[in-house]
Amino acid sequence: MTRDEAELLAIRALGHIAADEDLLGDFLALSGLSVDELRSRAGEAEFLGAILDFLLSDEARLLAFCESEELDPRLPGRARVALPGGEQVEWT
Repeated sequence: MTRDEAELLAIRALGHIAADEDLLGDFLALSGLSVDELRSRAGEAEFLGAILDFLLSDEARLLAFCESEELDPRLPGRARVALPGGEQVEWT
């Protein structure tokens, strides 16, 4: 997966998180970010990696995202590897 493809998938993941009030609240609580900070960092590759880390850290969240987007559940892990900081982790 290319970095551009990974960023697009992460942006889809961000949209999925933002559309769910509970999920968004969980992400903001874990990250310590405000909604304004989230908006301002949404285009940063490192931040998009953190979005995927959030989904990948919980199988239910991951599967819900993949089901809603009709994605193979392995794709977010592949996308994470293509973004900064992901090369150290192998998601399966």
